[in-house]
Amino acid sequence: MRRDALGVAHLWADDVVSLARLQGETAARDRAWQLEHHRWRMEGRVAEHEGPSGVAWDRFARQVRLEHTARRCFEGLDDETREFVEAYVDGVNSALSQGLSRSTEMRLLGLETLADRPRPWAPWTPLGIFWGIHLLFGTFPAKLFASTVAERLGEPWLPLFATEGVHAAGSNAWVVGGHRTASGLPIVAGDPHRTIDLPSCYQQVGLACPGVDVVGFTFPGVPGVQHFAHAGSVAWGITNAMADYQDLTLEQLRPSDAGGLEARGPAGWEAAHSTTETVAVRGGSPVEVSVVVTPRGPVVTGLDDETGATHSLRTPTQTGADLGFAALLPLLRARSTADVVAALDRWVEPVNSALVADVDGDVRHLLAGRVPVRPERNRYLPVPAWDPERAWQPGWAERQVGVVDDVMVSANDRASGGGLGVDYATPFRARRIRELVGDRTGLTVDDCAAIHADTLNGQAAPMAELVGAVEESALSPAAAGVRRRLLAWDGHSDPGSAGAALFATWRHAFVRWVAGHPVLAPLHEPTGWSPLFLPWVNVTVQVGAAWPTLARLAGTDERYGIRVGDGVRAALEAVAAQVHDTSTAPTTWGETHRLRPVHALSGRPGAPAPPDVAVAGDRGCVLAASSGPGVDDACLVGPVARYAWQVGDVAASGWTVPFGSACSTVESTDPHAFDQLDAWVAVRLGAVGGGLGEGAAGAQPR
Repeated sequence: MRRDALGVAHLWADDVVSLARLQGETAARDRAWQLEHHRWRMEGRVAEHEGPSGVAWDRFARQVRLEHTARRCFEGLDDETREFVEAYVDGVNSALSQGLSRSTEMRLLGLETLADRPRPWAPWTPLGIFWGIHLLFGTFPAKLFASTVAERLGEPWLPLFATEGVHAAGSNAWVVGGHRTASGLPIVAGDPHRTIDLPSCYQQVGLACPGVDVVGFTFPGVPGVQHFAHAGSVAWGITNAMADYQDLTLEQLRPSDAGGLEARGPAGWEAAHSTTETVAVRGGSPVEVSVVVTPRGPVVTGLDDETGATHSLRTPTQTGADLGFAALLPLLRARSTADVVAALDRWVEPVNSALVADVDGDVRHLLAGRVPVRPERNRYLPVPAWDPERAWQPGWAERQVGVVDDVMVSANDRASGGGLGVDYATPFRARRIRELVGDRTGLTVDDCAAIHADTLNGQAAPMAELVGAVEESALSPAAAGVRRRLLAWDGHSDPGSAGAALFATWRHAFVRWVAGHPVLAPLHEPTGWSPLFLPWVNVTVQVGAAWPTLARLAGTDERYGIRVGDGVRAALEAVAAQVHDTSTAPTTWGETHRLRPVHALSGRPGAPAPPDVAVAGDRGCVLAASSGPGVDDACLVGPVARYAWQVGDVAASGWTVPFGSACSTVESTDPHAFDQLDAWVAVRLGAVGGGLGEGAAGAQPR
């Protein structure tokens, strides 16, 4: 093993089994707390170690049968993949206690004994960790909110909340053909945007053995590389394809004559499996959890909550007992675009939009993953279990693979998503990246990396249209001044921008006005859903994600009863009052748009404070560091990795993560725990295999 100047581990071994064991051992040393916490989540045992705050997740993990599903998927692996995963687990088990002994979190929880003698991982733990990370990445939580809107306001209201992009998504990926680059070979670049976890959800790694030579990003706890990697002669990156591959099914349950449960299906009443599990709660009483599985899937609402509505979840993973781990070894061994395309044929979920390029100039765009074949209306609302016309058909949606001749951008937009979903990102980011690439030739990694830094806000235009439609004569002098300043803003969400700060203040006020409108009052009534789903059913959060669409539709259709112009004026007046009170008004974007990474123990007494830095960008920017309009300016979502792969030359490529390669704890003394943070904030890339260079400057291209 060699560690480069960034502390990234570059591992080599005699074969892939030994390599997997070494990768597991290294992950346990560098990310022990993260691995242990992921394992608790997979098992539904967070509350056992952390207390009542973990009950909501544990209940869901038990009801969705997370570990049971992982075990079934592990048992279905081919022999070589199973040996590969088992070797990784052996490596984790060999070093986990060593890593946990340095964990501030374990000491804070008083779990030193467990740190010294942690329970061994099960062979299927990596599969459960991977699925646990992505279970809520799909569409079913959004369908809970959609069902609430449909029931309380009516289905015609659903388009108002079409966010054209789930608020937690915003990834970018693009590829430039070799005829446009200085090297004559393609460049693949991008930056995935997810919740910014501490430690980061991705870990940089180099893996090599006979037949394998790759650098890329991995999920700690999972062997190999998954989404973004460079294998010398071929490189690839992905974004979320925004496909709908999960059905939320409305179930009817009744006691059976045999003392169990029955569920109403297309052919009548069918047997349902029912049991009870106990969640241990540290410092509290044990919690009994009802677990029910119908022929559609596990029931995830209506059992231990107060909704009255019972829904089961149907996913490709559980239907086929396959998590797609058979793709991992072929990806490691890939040497051409055709190899990557073939490997991703085994991918299951999440469904990704992938860009792949090799040294022969073969560049492809493809959708990787399994989307069920069923009526399109299944994508919008929960499906009645007893309706035979809503059932899944045999097989999966046809895979889409296309050749890229010039430049291809994938940014969660409808054009690159293949039409397999409902909500996509607005096309602004994809158009903006294409505009920044332009017609230039001689492009380098630095040129592509600079695109990451662009802060032109796609939400500036809809704001200007709304604000510009208000006559100054209808406003107080102070509000008229706010209007003029907003319309003069250059649209860039930079840390030092006063115009961007004013925009954020106006957006908060407008979102809160809409969310508080009397016609939306029914949506504020308690849903009874698990607290786990609050981010998806909170009205202010949903209005904040959808406000441009909502304003456009409600502003042109009087049947909704929302006088958008009144809201725009009210927001301007509210901002004028706030700006007048300088004690509460931010003067620059960076004053309030601060990084707030999510740590499992955030808010716990004695928990170390995470880094506090200003961040550029917004959900409407290529640099999509996102806050919550109508809620606050804290940035919870943003680039969790950046990369620019020069195909054919790994050393000329660049990458970075928000914190560092180690970051096993928020109080780590490891020099590589936070040594990439400054570069991440300044939007610079570190050299692959080397240290932090200047890379892309912090100034955005315009």
